[in-house]
Amino acid sequence: MSEQKIGYLGPKGTFTKMAVDALFDGGSYVSYDNIPACLDAVESGEIGTGVVPLENAIEGSVHLTIDYLVHQVSQSIIAELTVPIKQHLLVHNQHHGEEIEKVYSHSHAIAQCHQYLHKNYPGAELEYTASTGKAAEIVASVGPGVAAIGNHLAAEENGLKMLDAEIHDYDNNHTRFAVVQKTPHTLKVKDHPVSKHKTTVMVTLPKDYVGALHQVLAAFAWRKMNLSKIESRPMKTGLGNYFFLIDVDQPYDQVLFPGVQAELEALGCQLKVLGTYPSYQIDVPTPVQKA
Repeated sequence: MSEQKIGYLGPKGTFTKMAVDALFDGGSYVSYDNIPACLDAVESGEIGTGVVPLENAIEGSVHLTIDYLVHQVSQSIIAELTVPIKQHLLVHNQHHGEEIEKVYSHSHAIAQCHQYLHKNYPGAELEYTASTGKAAEIVASVGPGVAAIGNHLAAEENGLKMLDAEIHDYDNNHTRFAVVQKTPHTLKVKDHPVSKHKTTVMVTLPKDYVGALHQVLAAFAWRKMNLSKIESRPMKTGLGNYFFLIDVDQPYDQVLFPGVQAELEALGCQLKVLGTYPSYQIDVPTPVQKA
């Protein structure tokens, strides 16, 4: 088997890179500055596999990932992994008590630490970056007087120190990452137990059909298919036009899912399978040392 080439939302020090390190057993890694760039690289064949954030327990779905997978590329979700997210306040290694005037990080990371920042740094300017790893890079180049929110890997990669540890507002902070491929093929992963198998489908409803969503859900319900998530997103074709993203807690089969699809098509709906895949829950230990 040729070496697997894996792209991820970078740079080094992002939570996505932590997830990649935790899941994959070998391969070459390529960092991308943003989610579209990573997914475009999968689409073009530059890399075989991409890893991007899909959902956070506190901030909800990463809409950029969902919309890009639905509207811009043709790829399958072939695995997902959930990892704990521990946010730390990172400063330059020459920081010696200077006032922090600006805090850099990804918008989700800043939102996850809103109460902490409001209490401890109410006057600090908040600057959004493409990733927590990029925020750490900026702080390393700017010097004292600014801070980044990120993980311990970002601190190590950029020579920063941890001014305060685990500053997120809620303890149960986890992120789901989607592993995607254009042409599904075997992954070489570490020996992690599979927590469950899931299938993600996209359902579009006919216009002006009273009770359509109820009938869609009923098609799954009477077959006793458990839905762990349902979310609506705009079709981008006009106000009031939506698709529904549904996670079903079982692998795709040749009986139940085709039955659901046939039933929905009879209602004028469309169903598209975005992936059927193993789900991993991985604990990533993080050292918590204050500066």
